[in-house]
Amino acid sequence: MTESKKRILTGDRPTGRLHLGHYVGSLQKRAELQNEFDTILIIADLHMLTTKPTREGIDKISSNVHGMVLDYLAAGINPERVTIYLQSMIPEIYELNLILENLVTVNRLSRLPSLKEMAQAAHIDDEEMPFGLLGYPVLQAADILLPRANLVPVGKDNICHVEITREIARRFNNLYGEVFPIPEHMVGDVPTLVGTDNKAKMSKSLDNCIFLSDDKNIVDKKVRGMYTDPKRVRADIPGTVEGNPVFIYHDAFNSNKNEVDDLKQRYQTGNVGDGEVKDKLAKAINEFLSPMRERYAKYESEKGLVEAIVMNGTERMRKIATETMREVRKAMGLSGAWNRIRRSAEKYRKKH
Repeated sequence: MTESKKRILTGDRPTGRLHLGHYVGSLQKRAELQNEFDTILIIADLHMLTTKPTREGIDKISSNVHGMVLDYLAAGINPERVTIYLQSMIPEIYELNLILENLVTVNRLSRLPSLKEMAQAAHIDDEEMPFGLLGYPVLQAADILLPRANLVPVGKDNICHVEITREIARRFNNLYGEVFPIPEHMVGDVPTLVGTDNKAKMSKSLDNCIFLSDDKNIVDKKVRGMYTDPKRVRADIPGTVEGNPVFIYHDAFNSNKNEVDDLKQRYQTGNVGDGEVKDKLAKAINEFLSPMRERYAKYESEKGLVEAIVMNGTERMRKIATETMREVRKAMGLSGAWNRIRRSAEKYRKKH
């Protein structure tokens, strides 16, 4: 990391394709900031084990990684400027995670609402919660602190995890000396994007997503099926715009703001049907995704490119991780005992 550039760490679990919620939550910020910051994207495959430890789940990682990196590139991530690496191939992450586990209490982790939400989504009750899921935020802290990141673009639901990281970093620095910067979080312009069903945030597991890789026909179909104002059974009935998913998406993805304002005004006065509102939304989303589809096709045609990007990024991250852990061990005094053993052993070997 150069003196002139601070560092970003962010990433995703390779559970499948990325969707519009990922884009507005943090991916957009990553693309915007990649020239200003030293940007590192983690493919967090170890985090998969917290809810999907089966062999079947692990076997899907490879194909999921390939598709997810293509989504990154399609969304505007420049592989010549951004380091993309595979978490499980960095041995130091396991070591730092173990050290950080001792700097936070079980009670503190148990209070995080995000863990309960993750457990519910994975159909895990309190009695069956794995230790790894409880420690999910600690492993996230290790992800952030290993490259000594300054900024973490996250979705709204991960702000509390960055705060845990800040607490752990402060505790480490207070105990052993200043090794880690205290990272800040950054939330996207649309902190949480509701799903097309209006029941929860956009989520693959809830099947309420529009994926970045969806083609025009799929987008059209998903938008036509979107939840809207249930009280509005006819086009001449005034409808509610506030909190209406169709208009939330218009605000987020329709670049024609005059059209959006006109649709809102007519919707509230009963002068436009849901069909027209949704047709124009589908057109706007398809126009938004069109450049991504072109980039996706371009990068997908270059066989081996994704794998080379991940390998190069992982090799760079290994160097960063080695340096960080050297500083961690030095600050903690963990190197002292081994150095004394080594020196004494070398003297003994010379004599015998």
